[in-house]
Amino acid sequence: MYTPLPGDIGLTQIQGRVGRMIQVGQFLNGDGWSNTQHAFVVIEGNGLIEAEPNGARYGSIFDYRDRTVVYLRCPDEFREAVAYEATQLIGIGYSYADYFALAAHRFGAKTPKLQRYIENSGHMICSQMADTAAARGDWHLFTDGRWPGDVTPGDLDGYYHEQPYGKHFADL
Repeated sequence: MYTPLPGDIGLTQIQGRVGRMIQVGQFLNGDGWSNTQHAFVVIEGNGLIEAEPNGARYGSIFDYRDRTVVYLRCPDEFREAVAYEATQLIGIGYSYADYFALAAHRFGAKTPKLQRYIENSGHMICSQMADTAAARGDWHLFTDGRWPGDVTPGDLDGYYHEQPYGKHFADL
């Protein structure tokens, strides 16, 4: 069993109606029916930073003890910076509309206005928040030329399964 460290990104499911809505949003984005609907960044003291409908907030990894959580393992040299950058995102608003913007982009819309909307750090879904904290901490998860902010929980799940530890579900 893996013990998460500051800077790691946790991936888990969201139960109920909200989780199903996120699954639909990810399906529209071309992620298929991913079982990952939520992401958060681990900080010191078993804390975490996560995007919620009322804005990014502090939480505890123990809030997820009754769920399966897997972790993208942050390289040691970036841990402190990624955890710090996550704390700087506290209070950033959440926007379900980001799923529709991401879907529009994946369906071929490439307008400057859409790019500005997706890149806007004034509103983020959980995966955008986790990826932003990682990037600002110099841990760049995606090197495929995507726009900043163009990341869903399903994208992070795909990244997890590309890692040697993800292929064997070592975190479970």
